[in-house]
Amino acid sequence: MLLVAMSTAPISVRANSGTQGEKSEGDEAIEIAFVGDMIMDKSVGVQIAKNGVDYPFARAKEFLKQADLTIGNLETPVSTRGKPEKKEFTYRARPETLKGLVNAGFDVVNLANNHSLDYGMDALFDTMQHLRNEKIGYVGAGRNEAEAFAPYLQTIKGKRVAVIGLSHVLPNRQWFAGKDTPGLAHAYSYEPMLTYVKKAVEQSDITIAVMHWNLEYKDMPEAYAREMARKLIDNGVDAIIGSHSHSIMGVEFYKNVPIYYSVGNFVFTTSYNPKGREAMMVGLTFTKEGTKSRVIPVKIANGQPTPMDATNKQRIIDKLNRISYEAVIDQTGQVMAKKKE
Repeated sequence: MLLVAMSTAPISVRANSGTQGEKSEGDEAIEIAFVGDMIMDKSVGVQIAKNGVDYPFARAKEFLKQADLTIGNLETPVSTRGKPEKKEFTYRARPETLKGLVNAGFDVVNLANNHSLDYGMDALFDTMQHLRNEKIGYVGAGRNEAEAFAPYLQTIKGKRVAVIGLSHVLPNRQWFAGKDTPGLAHAYSYEPMLTYVKKAVEQSDITIAVMHWNLEYKDMPEAYAREMARKLIDNGVDAIIGSHSHSIMGVEFYKNVPIYYSVGNFVFTTSYNPKGREAMMVGLTFTKEGTKSRVIPVKIANGQPTPMDATNKQRIIDKLNRISYEAVIDQTGQVMAKKKE
């Protein structure tokens, strides 16, 4: 698969694994696509029942399928079991909805979020099993701490790529994975998080952190998120992609590593807030010369993300330029670190 989305901002690609020193295949560009929150229930579930499992991704699949690795945040447990938790919003999708993700080209999804346990632990176990059945990787959840924090690993063009999933938005500590208890990978403290991050970095050439964090419908990240992003990068992470806020947040570069604080929703129920109906798809291109990235603004209507027309695309790019940190987004969506005066 080949991703069309590219842009600039140099970043080193380490060679920690057995591929170090190899050339040819290991020198090829690696294309990674990322999108935000996906809820396959409620109004989206109605659309799927009416139009089929491929409906949510029909207008975005070209972007999704062309990447070497495609990542999203799955905010719906996939099961027919369990009882809803006592919380404002709970979701549960039918197992057949995962066929849509397969057909759209998804390789791995993050489960470290505030909805994966909406219907209890059995439904989470079902979700993981259904994903395995469909050969979709997952991160951020497991039967114990080690499994929840474990990276998804895939060798692409001779390079070992690791994806880790972490959440700073969980209803209570009972959702945290423990040494011998199931649950989700949390980012409420630097340990055990950083211990597992370092292990992922040691096993890979490229490490991507998928973060569920920040406040809903805000344009700017919380102070803790900016500090945590730096800590992750100091420990070897090569790109950070965030979700949860249901709104687009700005981009920042730290040590030439891109930080996308929030890409917004993706496949999602109709939002009362217009920010929830705007989002972006992100393309990352890793090469031996550095890393490039690009955003593709999308609108979400009836649970279906669609690339924006030229006018609205420019409006989102203008907004990103206002709310980003030391980053510049050009008219094509290319994202670059701002040059020092």
